[in-house]
Amino acid sequence: MLQLYLDLMSQPCRAVFIFAKANNIDFEFKLVDLFKGENNSEEFQEVNSLRKVPALKDGDFTLAESIAILLYLSRKFDTPDHWYPADLEKRTRVDEYFAWQHTAVRAYSSEVFWCKVLTPILLDTEMDSERMEVVLKQLNMILDQFQQKFLKDKPFIIGDEISLADVVAVVDLMEPFALGFDIFQDRPLLEAWRGRVEEALGSELFQEAHKNVMNFLTKPREPINPPTAAALKAKLSYLYK
Repeated sequence: MLQLYLDLMSQPCRAVFIFAKANNIDFEFKLVDLFKGENNSEEFQEVNSLRKVPALKDGDFTLAESIAILLYLSRKFDTPDHWYPADLEKRTRVDEYFAWQHTAVRAYSSEVFWCKVLTPILLDTEMDSERMEVVLKQLNMILDQFQQKFLKDKPFIIGDEISLADVVAVVDLMEPFALGFDIFQDRPLLEAWRGRVEEALGSELFQEAHKNVMNFLTKPREPINPPTAAALKAKLSYLYK
């Protein structure tokens, strides 16, 4: 059976989970708890030596990187055309969003998590409000670009139907929202789009995928695995040097 190695605290994992579930793809959910450092286990490294989630194992075939996994699933299971259209221009619009989002929406929504959650935990300090102000300013600029370039007056990123681009986008934007920053407020175009995406996916699936991150700030936190904490601190020093 197809196996997907996931931690739904991760935006890319949520995208893969949502897409597989929305298309009734039968898979075994293999939890890889990042805070417990399970991505560093020998067992997981046999699936993905990069030690990152999501990862896929299909028989003897293994695959890393969320975009590659999404495209593999769409092709292998011949999912409906609107997800990754055969039409060249529409498909290229999906590719365009994939190429842009890594250093735009994904980068800044992730940094909100680093600043709000990981930095205080790892450094045992209060959130750096000045740094957060800078991060949110950058994120707001990216949201303006997202609306002006990718949404405009369309229901979804490539037109009238939901695509893989919308799934990848919405999981990123739910990250800061779940952490208490209502990025949809005063952005009716963005809020309407989010509502359409949730409706197209089904609210039950949408809520299931985001349950962990939405409840993250209110549930008791287990200590981060020490080697994982050390690796995160190293990344922290790189990000904020």
